[in-house]
Amino acid sequence: MMSKKETINLIDTFSEFKELKNIDRSTLISVMEESFRNVLLKMFGTDENFDVIINPDKGDFEIYRNREVVEDEDLEDENLQISLTEAQKIDTDYEVGEEVTDNVNFLDFGRRAVLTLRQTLASKILDLQKENVYLKYSERVGEIVSAELYQIWKKEMLLLDEDGNELYLPKSEQIPNDFYRKGDMVRAVVAMVDNKNNNPRITLSRTSPVFLERLFELEVPEIQDGLITIKKIARIPGERAKVAVESYDDRIDPVGACVGVKGSRIHGIVRELRNENIDVINYTANTNLFISRALSPAKVSSIRIVEEEKRAEVYLKPEEVSQAIGKGGLNIKLAGMLTGYTLDVFRELDESEETEDIYLEEFSDEIDEWVIETLKSIGCDTAKSVLAIPRDELIHRSDLEEETVDEVIKILAAEFEGDDK
Repeated sequence: MMSKKETINLIDTFSEFKELKNIDRSTLISVMEESFRNVLLKMFGTDENFDVIINPDKGDFEIYRNREVVEDEDLEDENLQISLTEAQKIDTDYEVGEEVTDNVNFLDFGRRAVLTLRQTLASKILDLQKENVYLKYSERVGEIVSAELYQIWKKEMLLLDEDGNELYLPKSEQIPNDFYRKGDMVRAVVAMVDNKNNNPRITLSRTSPVFLERLFELEVPEIQDGLITIKKIARIPGERAKVAVESYDDRIDPVGACVGVKGSRIHGIVRELRNENIDVINYTANTNLFISRALSPAKVSSIRIVEEEKRAEVYLKPEEVSQAIGKGGLNIKLAGMLTGYTLDVFRELDESEETEDIYLEEFSDEIDEWVIETLKSIGCDTAKSVLAIPRDELIHRSDLEEETVDEVIKILAAEFEGDDK
């Protein structure tokens, strides 16, 4: 047997692996036995005549070698055979053809064997740990996790979970207003798990619509209980989101339940998302009604669906157009994402306006078509609707060059010179 000190050193090594790598007892025993057998195989060309017994409760292990007793002159392989003379030194009753089992001191194989054993064990434990991490997080894709921020790089952040596993949060998956320091706890959803060359990489996301969905599930018991379901989510991270919900119980108002009394439920979600504005609306299978609700807070006058193009022409009163489009065009963009339709907004004109006003298409000889389309995209489809917007606001909303806006205003204004506007 090896010395007690050496035995303890080896077993301590195994215990460290078990504690740090979170490997269960039966798996650890299996890995340890396999590691011993790999060393024996390298040394003797076979491990079939060895019995390896791991005793984790006692903190030690034993190795026994089985050899056949042969006549002294017939000894060919000292690993598989033992001479009659040597066998009878162990027990005088041994005879040729019998099997001798003796305890092997692993340290007698030398320092190289011990070093090989440690390296083999470490390698197998590491591979096993990687596999466990991959399997663990593969089952958690779409779940929210909390992890400690360990390091910040230019393109991503490195986080460590409670077991010390590495998780990555790319810059592209961070909310623009996110700000963290080393040591902060970060909440995100498991977005993707790769396992290239047995090197698992867990990618997290805070921008995914799934993250917003999971936050609602945490805050709204009715969603957890299945009484309310989230049908669709459209999101521009850090800016605004629209969430369509439906109730399976007529007695429950799904929007009210999600928002909570005085916004109590939704406030926690908004804070987590860095003050991202969240609109919750009632889902409906009625396309016209769903588009109308998606464009809230604007009030829609009428909608014409062009189904084959997945496009909808939305008509609103002039004072509702800016609300439908929203700041920076966010409202109409999110409504389109939520409904799956391309939304074209038009001002609803009464007869007197139609006779006095002129559609922008009439100016196609003087104004480039792409400029006209840009103006229409912000709800300006007539000359007067453009002229009604202050110059600076028009530049900001359309994102056109100042010179282009000035030229457009000049052309349109010339059409009404002499009129009382």
